[in-house]
Amino acid sequence: MAKTFEQSIKELEEIASKLETGDVTLDESLELFEQGIKLSKSCQKMLDTAEKKVSVLMANKDGEMEKQDFIGEEV
Repeated sequence: MAKTFEQSIKELEEIASKLETGDVTLDESLELFEQGIKLSKSCQKMLDTAEKKVSVLMANKDGEMEKQDFIGEEV
């Protein structure tokens, strides 16, 4: 079953917490880091997909509402 965005973020937070404590071996740290990278990429993909789906209602020049694709600001 695919993880939700929220589940992935929670798991990322848990991984970061474990890595910050320093109570894991080097091998465990590398494994956790790899899992974190995969989760991060998965979250980014989910955000990109969601951004493509977002639509915003905006008034056109005649004051009528029309559906337009959401265009996010580049960071």
